Amino acid sequence: MGSNPNNPANPADSGGRSKKARARNNKAPIGVRKARARILAEWRGGLDPPNPERNIHQPGEYLEGLLKAIGLSEGIDEQRLKDVWSLVAGPFVSQHTVPESIRGGVLVLRVLQPAMKFHLQQMSAKLLENLHRELGENIVKQVVFKIG
Repeated sequence: MGSNPNNPANPADSGGRSKKARARNNKAPIGVRKARARILAEWRGGLDPPNPERNIHQPGEYLEGLLKAIGLSEGIDEQRLKDVWSLVAGPFVSQHTVPESIRGGVLVLRVLQPAMKFHLQQMSAKLLENLHRELGENIVKQVVFKIG
């Protein structure tokens, strides 16, 4: 049975190359070895491969700034907003509207029908007053209606 250089169990094999192949590379002219080393370095991305953890950060480092940037730093949980909305708007209106988002004090409500949007725009001052009563004056400063 002959020696197979592709056989992983072959002790003469190291990295897919036999001892003869490694010895042949060491006997190559110095210019060829330097060229091979330069090509390998370029292929690997430099002489020393970059540290894979060099640009890794923890989410907590940026989370507070990100929440503040998108207007969620005041913090109101979605379920509480939905509960307060159904309390403020009443059962009929809350069945035809959905609080979509709140950013920077602007509450966006998705309304199912244009007629309902018109009706809610007419009573937006009263809705805002009721929201202030339930959530506090700093949470919702404006209500925007969107058909959808």
